[in-house]
Amino acid sequence: MAGVRRYDPDRRERIIDAAIRVVGAKGIAGLSHRSVAAEADVPLGSTTYHFKTLDELLVAALRRSNEGFAATVAAHPALSAPAGDPAADLAGALARLLGELLAADRARAELEYELYLAALRRPALRPVAAEWCEAMAGALADHTDPVTARALVAVMDGITLQVLLTDAEYDEAYTREILSRVLGTP
Repeated sequence: MAGVRRYDPDRRERIIDAAIRVVGAKGIAGLSHRSVAAEADVPLGSTTYHFKTLDELLVAALRRSNEGFAATVAAHPALSAPAGDPAADLAGALARLLGELLAADRARAELEYELYLAALRRPALRPVAAEWCEAMAGALADHTDPVTARALVAVMDGITLQVLLTDAEYDEAYTREILSRVLGTP
């Protein structure tokens, strides 16, 4: 009985997860349909069936990474204070959140930023990177105006990149000070 097809409804998801692991281990330069197929333990044809190009696979990986990050941020108490609460220290809460994210799994943060920054050379990733920026700004806009929310995202991205690229220790007090200045709070 030639050509028997095995039922595998989670194969596409396993391929995406494998792509994330490959990028985490080898960087984007190490990503290929062959490396992902081996990591996912699926035939090479499965990766090309589900993702015709590596850009399609990277888009799916970045989207998955974004979803994980967004879920972590949404569940964090830093953003649970009611909007407009005068007792809320948004700058302090965001500085703590950033520190916790970097301390919890630096390798994950490096992977997420590698996928995010891949959009510089891969235009197919730009809309997904933009979605991430807009989602973060949207979450922060519940606590401040939209322009300030986008500025906070930009500053947090910049600080995160500086920490990741220089192997510097994360400085929560510095981050809080900079975010306070953006927010115009003492």
